Amino acid sequence: MSSGLQAELPDPAFHTPLAARMRPRVFDEFVGQQHLVAPGRAVRRTVENDQLTSMILWGPPGSGKTTLAEVIARTTHARFVSLSAVSSGVADLRREVSAAHKLLSLSGQRTILFIDEIHRFNKAQQDAILPYVERGTVTLIGATTENPSFEVIAALLSRCRVFRLEKLSDDDVTILVRRALGDSERGLGSSNVQVDEDTLGRLVRLSDGDARIALTALEMATAVAPPDDRGCRTLSAEIIEDVMQRPSLLYDKAGEMHYDLISAFIKSVRGSDPDAAIYWLARMLEAGEDPLFVTRRMIILAAEDIGLADPQALVLATTCHQAVHVIGMPEGHLPLSETALYLALAPKSNSALTTYGNVLQDVSESLNEPVPLHLRNAVTALGRSQGYGKGYRYAHDFGQHYAEQQHLPDRLNGKRYYPGGEQGIERALNDRLARLKKLEP
Repeated sequence: MSSGLQAELPDPAFHTPLAARMRPRVFDEFVGQQHLVAPGRAVRRTVENDQLTSMILWGPPGSGKTTLAEVIARTTHARFVSLSAVSSGVADLRREVSAAHKLLSLSGQRTILFIDEIHRFNKAQQDAILPYVERGTVTLIGATTENPSFEVIAALLSRCRVFRLEKLSDDDVTILVRRALGDSERGLGSSNVQVDEDTLGRLVRLSDGDARIALTALEMATAVAPPDDRGCRTLSAEIIEDVMQRPSLLYDKAGEMHYDLISAFIKSVRGSDPDAAIYWLARMLEAGEDPLFVTRRMIILAAEDIGLADPQALVLATTCHQAVHVIGMPEGHLPLSETALYLALAPKSNSALTTYGNVLQDVSESLNEPVPLHLRNAVTALGRSQGYGKGYRYAHDFGQHYAEQQHLPDRLNGKRYYPGGEQGIERALNDRLARLKKLEP
């Protein structure tokens, strides 16, 4: 009776999510990360030569970290054990290490211990695995979305090679979606799914380089799409947007809209319009723009359009870039919004831009102009005999820590490149410079 009941139970693989069913099984099926898995590249070569060492795979969600670990295990015929740092502890580590030690002693088979989200292990938990990695009891493959230099202890990091995985391109995700649609064994090939190019492109763009999101959305969209009389399920853009719960925003990260929106954002900040700045920021982020692209533009903007009027703007923009890199999205919109508002409200000066532009022609025409003798370091007897450093006026020996003297090459002496500015802190800086120029030489 029990055996008959057991025979009627559905295949567990039937309930496995599409993203898991479609995981590549060998290197040649792997999509993306060709800098690691293409023939002759580092990771693939060490695996195929059976010289695998412990490693940390660092990359964004859905870029293939778990998949790569499974391909490695299958290629090396090693026992593969997967733990999640979110739900596992030291007891789980010790249990798996003990099993790995027995297996290695009895049969010589190695164990790959895959720890997902390894950055979530605290120092004590990372310390617990360290001696077993060092002795080779297990080969560790840790996966993390965070910078391992900050999140993995130095001792463990020094025993692992770090490999960076990049976010999948739209072309990569398209290949994976098409593969799932056509695969009758593991994918949706027998489900008679129809999807036009525009809808497929919409799915890919909303997935933002995350293969797991794309395949999960595809599977859900297929489940909710009503079949027609022939059993064909047609996926529409509306169904895709419904299952992904993303607004329908017109945006192309590689096209004209990408440049139009960032231009509107920059010009709104430059124009000291905080309302417009935050609007264009939200338009970009909600459409899936890379937030680090926005932070890089804000760093440039802070130096170009605010500059010395408020030097703190550059500090804040740089800090925002690091904050968004560490915490990611969606919470990254908070430092992004704060910084955008600050930059829009800050006083403006483009003196850094204009000063550099003013000097370029003279630099190109005077590349071989000698440094004045009194500005050269007299570090050798020969130099001193040639007059190096002679007559140099050390600024700190004078009142206001300022000494009037020639600092430009002879041919350019007296040139003025810096135009000055009257906004914010720069006005005070210029007032100070004017006072110094009036001091007795």
